[in-house]
Amino acid sequence: MNIPSQISTLLAGIVLTLVSLWYGQNHNLLPVAATEAAPLVDNLFNAMLTIGTGIFLLVNFVLVFALLRFRRKSGDESDGDPVHGNIPLEIVWTAIPAIIVLGISIYSFDIYNSEGGFDPMDHSVAHGQHRQMKGSAIAAPLIADVDPNQATDTAVKQNPVTDAVEEDIPARRDAPVMGIESPKVGRIPAGKEPLTIAAAGMQYAWLFTYPDEIISGELHLPVGRPVVMNITANDVLHAFWVPEFRLKQDAVPGRQSEIRFTPTVEGDYPVICAELCGAYHGAMKTHVLVESQESYDAWLQSMKVAQADEQNRAIALSPAQMTDAEYLAPYAQDAGVTPEMLHQLHPMSEGSEAYSS
Repeated sequence: MNIPSQISTLLAGIVLTLVSLWYGQNHNLLPVAATEAAPLVDNLFNAMLTIGTGIFLLVNFVLVFALLRFRRKSGDESDGDPVHGNIPLEIVWTAIPAIIVLGISIYSFDIYNSEGGFDPMDHSVAHGQHRQMKGSAIAAPLIADVDPNQATDTAVKQNPVTDAVEEDIPARRDAPVMGIESPKVGRIPAGKEPLTIAAAGMQYAWLFTYPDEIISGELHLPVGRPVVMNITANDVLHAFWVPEFRLKQDAVPGRQSEIRFTPTVEGDYPVICAELCGAYHGAMKTHVLVESQESYDAWLQSMKVAQADEQNRAIALSPAQMTDAEYLAPYAQDAGVTPEMLHQLHPMSEGSEAYSS
């Protein structure tokens, strides 16, 4: 039975569409979606994968069909037909990809804009043309008048562990404008108080500074609470990336960037540096633990106690605040000097002092 070409083409198109839609929604190529923004990125990825699957199957079907249908017959030594071109076909295969690319661009831009990627009122980048007035006491007020980000520069860039190092970075020392910030990524729901954390990338580790100057090499976040991360780098370019969050932000020396998100799924996820930063770039990894608010509060309190103990221990062992006996006690013990020997020497030293006087 001969099936009309229109019917067979229609059936092939339906099968192609169904296969593309099914694979585009059931590929299992992405990790768990662990933030509010992740489903938006996943939907865009699924749409592009669906279109890409359809194009891949169509092109390969046409290629295989042409190889079988128009292959050279055995014993046929004649030249092929002098096909010169097909204007309508060329218009079709140019217009369709252009429409697809335009549609994906509009869709992706809408997601980018909804996540705060495009803000026409943010002029922080435009102010890069103004030069910093070095060696002048009035430089900061003048720059503050020009750049609105100067007002938040000090608060945003606080990092007690790396402040001394950061201030000596040439990229920061010679920055064109104090307080210049990179575009922000992500959004915070209205009416919710965000948790602000400072992240500093360095070869080859991350340091995270929490409220009350709690510092840790791992990232702990309460589930369901918005997070604002102020990101910078202490040496070279880095990039903060958690695949499960579907958000990534560059860490640039001398420049403050920001990433905003709300974790929604508890779990332990990897934090990866997505920018080649040196010989051990592949080893620059830590992890983020998304947990309940109660677990986060308990961890934060334990970090406060541990950090306070370390500070007290450092103060107690400070040579500037120790007596001679306290300072020498560990060394005397290592040398085998007992308290009895010290007591025997003490009267002798008093007698020699009296004799000399």
